[in-house]
Amino acid sequence: MAKTEGQKLEEQLCYKMKHIGMERPEELEKAQVFAEGYKTFLNHSKIERECVRYTEELAKKAGYVPFERGKKYRTGEKVYAVNRGKNIILTTIGRKGFSEGVHFNIAHIDSPRLDIKPNPLYEKEELSYLKTHYYGGIRKYQWGVTPLALHGRVMLADGSFMDLTLGEQEGDPVFVVSDLLPHLSAKQNERPLKEGLKGEELNILLGSTPIADPELKAAFKLKVLSLLHERYGMTEKDFLRAELTMVPAQKAVDIGLDRSLIGAYGQDDKVCAYTAVMAELECREPEFTTVTLLTDKEEIGSVGNTGMAGDALLHYLEDLIECEGERVRDVLRHSLCLSADVNAAFDPTFPDVFEPQNASYLNHGPVLTKYTGARGKSGSNDASAETMQRVIAYMDEANVMWQIGELGKVDEGGGGTIAQFMGNLNVDTVDLGVPVLAMHAPLEITAKLDVYHTYLAFKAFNR
Repeated sequence: MAKTEGQKLEEQLCYKMKHIGMERPEELEKAQVFAEGYKTFLNHSKIERECVRYTEELAKKAGYVPFERGKKYRTGEKVYAVNRGKNIILTTIGRKGFSEGVHFNIAHIDSPRLDIKPNPLYEKEELSYLKTHYYGGIRKYQWGVTPLALHGRVMLADGSFMDLTLGEQEGDPVFVVSDLLPHLSAKQNERPLKEGLKGEELNILLGSTPIADPELKAAFKLKVLSLLHERYGMTEKDFLRAELTMVPAQKAVDIGLDRSLIGAYGQDDKVCAYTAVMAELECREPEFTTVTLLTDKEEIGSVGNTGMAGDALLHYLEDLIECEGERVRDVLRHSLCLSADVNAAFDPTFPDVFEPQNASYLNHGPVLTKYTGARGKSGSNDASAETMQRVIAYMDEANVMWQIGELGKVDEGGGGTIAQFMGNLNVDTVDLGVPVLAMHAPLEITAKLDVYHTYLAFKAFNR
């Protein structure tokens, strides 16, 4: 049937987001294949150190070599640098000089979790526990009776270290925060949801057997210490030099009868980290030099010497361009940055917190988020019209399917990304990333088509 004049005018003038599965069903298989590598990445990258190590190995296999200060690099050469085991920067030298700017793609690799307190071990009523201090924005009640795994690093007195992972392999014990049974939870049920489990109740159950010595005052705690010493050579004092955390023990899985979704811990923001790294590794001779950074501490404000509020990236840029006789300020002024971070996918079960016309939806592609922040855009970068035009042009020219989105209704809350820190460096910056259901939960949900098209968007940006 021929289109009416009105239909033609509507098609010409109106904007409508499109479902990738409806428009391009042939890409479903490509997305499925791409997702398998992503799930493997997630299973090997639950904390920052692991993510950096895994990415470094991928980079080496792709021909990246450690960056050397003072060395001049040619178009197409690939270098990388690691900062304190928690950041990794990958660079492919572009055809244009540094003075014309670089293309930054920055994702964070920290995720909400339960960190172990510096002096954590105790026993109570014949059970042994670890005390925790939650990291980032969590809904505390979601972490009760969830199987957890221990990850992290212990520094020993002689300066050596051990990287621990316990609870991930078949046959490993797992750990848990206990919760009340419904039969006895009448008073707990009266608590506000945010206090269903309180911070000081997020204690990790370690064991229930003692050292069989009636003269001991802490026989159950000592039993745990004896097992740690037997397995790792640790003493209680070693916790004071440790960086240990509890994360969900579950592996990344497919969700749904059609296997179209991925369920896993830490997809905020490792889904953008993986897609950014894959796009970077496939760069050959890009127009602009690419700088792909996996950063830390975003979930607690990007603080410290491994977060975006620190100067690690700035120092790397100074070292990278000093031998070219350029000034960093000139490079930054002409650069473009994707703050590669996720957005909240519309959840039909809880529609009241979303503004449907400006929400992001699963299977509609990566979300271009002009601003985040809270309420009156507090803590936001708020990308300019010029920045939006440039990024949209990259995606449209590459035939990438994408969508526009905000983080919920104006007065419902909000959140921030690393975009504001790059904006403070005088870099044109905008957020682009994957929509996520159940963000910050122990298991987050993404759509494989969105993951795949985010990778395509990053490839277009690095062309």
